[in-house]
Amino acid sequence: MTSLADTRAKIFSRDFTASIVVFLVAMPLCMGIAVASGVPPEKGLITGIIGGIVVGALAGSPLQVSGPAAGLAVIVFEIVQEKGLSALGPILLIAGVVQMLAGVLKLGGWFRAISPGVVHGMLAGIGVLIVVGQFHVLFDDRPLPSGLQNLAAMPAQVLGLSPTSVAGAEQALFVGLVTILAMLGWERFRPASLRLVPGALIGVVAGTLVAYLGGLGVVRVNVPESIFAAVALPGPESLARIIDPSIVLTALAIAFIASAETLLSAAAVDRMHNGVRTDYNKELRAQGIGNFLCGIAGAIPMTGVIVRSSANVQAGAMTRASAILHGVWILGFVALLPWLLREIPMSALAGILVVTGWRLISLHHVRHLLHNYGPMPALIWAVTLILVVSTDLLTGVIAGLALSLVELVPHVRRLRLGVSERGDEAEREIALDGAATFLSLPKLSKALDATPSDRKVRLNLEKLRHIDHTCAELVGEWVQRRRAAGAATEVTGVGPNLKGLRAAT
Repeated sequence: MTSLADTRAKIFSRDFTASIVVFLVAMPLCMGIAVASGVPPEKGLITGIIGGIVVGALAGSPLQVSGPAAGLAVIVFEIVQEKGLSALGPILLIAGVVQMLAGVLKLGGWFRAISPGVVHGMLAGIGVLIVVGQFHVLFDDRPLPSGLQNLAAMPAQVLGLSPTSVAGAEQALFVGLVTILAMLGWERFRPASLRLVPGALIGVVAGTLVAYLGGLGVVRVNVPESIFAAVALPGPESLARIIDPSIVLTALAIAFIASAETLLSAAAVDRMHNGVRTDYNKELRAQGIGNFLCGIAGAIPMTGVIVRSSANVQAGAMTRASAILHGVWILGFVALLPWLLREIPMSALAGILVVTGWRLISLHHVRHLLHNYGPMPALIWAVTLILVVSTDLLTGVIAGLALSLVELVPHVRRLRLGVSERGDEAEREIALDGAATFLSLPKLSKALDATPSDRKVRLNLEKLRHIDHTCAELVGEWVQRRRAAGAATEVTGVGPNLKGLRAAT
């Protein structure tokens, strides 16, 4: 019989191993996302440390890892360009308070009601902006202020290369391409025994070695001797900007986008394991505390991030100890080995971000929306993406949300969703009646999440007249998660008016 001490030792061993993997994934991304945000790389490291140690200890999603997110890099870049680096402090103080209040007021379920078309369109637009911006960093140049400007300037960067001279731009591009090829090659051909070694780490190491051994004169990362020297407490002038309406509006946008990305990431993490489910309101409160502390430290905003979180789950993490330890490892590394970070070429980090940005542009998702739910969700995705790239992040998201309301028009007179339950110790039935739209998603989510895992559950949809793609995705994920865990789950009454739900379940 296994003793309690042996069980705890096994759990800690798995968490310890997973924390090393997450640390290796997080290090290059923390620095790279900071660079893409237009701030020094140490600002991203501070956010990673806070996200690991503080948010990891308080999170409502124990296996989710928090830190700098590519999804916020573009909006932070715009803030720094327009309002200056000092504006980040008051913006994150306000955003953190807003997130904490949202958690206290139990608004976590409403963030999940955002249309998947909007969220993935936003992420795809951000991916485009990261790719076209970091393309210029591959040449040791600086990104331009807007996505369209970066896009228009790309041909000039390529035409500016000289076939007879190997100077700074040519050397930087070579290092960036080596990084990208090493990263993709490792992910494609790595042996099964080394599957947990992240491609981003291999790419950065390869690019750094090429630059170091070749004595290349490329721009390198500049980090201070002490990570504590990078902490910049907001001064009186900075705090006075809290009452600036533009600062408040930007903070609300940061809070909204960070919360949506965090809770969608948490939902994705829940699908990867059968352990403790996410407490969305607790997660919001933890994220608010984290962003408030980032505002005090003068760092960049954080969210729950799916790349690091999925690495955590795949590496076998079992408790929140893994996320906490990964923050400890980042702190120890930057405190003891800052000289090593200063050998990393900027173009190597740009190479990592180009791959990261490209992966955010998920054409698979829009094909899934179009095939299962028709043209409207795909249109929402496309409009959000186009406006994020051509105007700004907030405009794109607002336009996507406005289009989501159009889906309600045919059902505007009957939007009510009835949820009734009955059953005994052996079996429970949940019956839905009316229209399931994103407006009723919190109610539907609460009912589904409360179902017992130790008995058969039947979802009766005979009286359900309509279900939009947001609720259909939720139901489909719920069914798949229960079946993967071995819980008996049956869906009945899926009529022709629920085509998207048939595909999802």
